Amino acid sequence: MYNRVILVGRLTRDPELRYLPSGTAVATFGIATSRSWTDKNTNEKKEEVMFIDVTSFARSAEIVNQYLKKGNKVLVEGKLILDRWTDQNGQNRSKHSVRADTVQFMESKAQAQESASSYSSGQKNEYSDNQSRQTNNKQYSNSSSKPQEEKIPEIDIDDEEIPF
Repeated sequence: MYNRVILVGRLTRDPELRYLPSGTAVATFGIATSRSWTDKNTNEKKEEVMFIDVTSFARSAEIVNQYLKKGNKVLVEGKLILDRWTDQNGQNRSKHSVRADTVQFMESKAQAQESASSYSSGQKNEYSDNQSRQTNNKQYSNSSSKPQEEKIPEIDIDDEEIPF
C-alpha cells in the first residue's frame, strides 16, 4: 500500500506549537486548497475549496511555527491520517488530516508578508506569473535536523492549468 499526499494551499490560521512529554515539537495548522473548473452544461465557472488540518513534528514544526502565518502559501507532503474519537454525546467521530513529512514555503519573505496581510484583511491577493515563479523554494523535512535548500526546475504553467 502507498499513502502519500501532496497539497498546495494557504494557511487558514497561524500554526499552534506545543511539545510532547518526550520534548518533541508538534505544530498544527490548517490549509485551504481549491480547484476551479467550468461547467460544460452552463459554461459557469465553479470553485471547490477543501480545508485540511496538518500536523508537523520535530524541527519542521518549530520552523513552521517561527516563519509561517495565516495566509502564507505552502506545499505540504505527507501521509493521510484518519483521526477517530468519541464526542461528548458518545457518538463516534472521525476526520482525515495530514501528517507532514515536508513543508515547503512557496513565497519569498516579501510575498508572504504581503499575502498574510491581504488574507487577514479579507482581500484576495493575486500574483503575476512572473512573481509566482520567484518563490523561496526552501524545504523543511522532519527527517533532517537542518533546513535544506532544494533547486526546483522552473516550469511555465498558468495557475488555471494545475489540476488542484
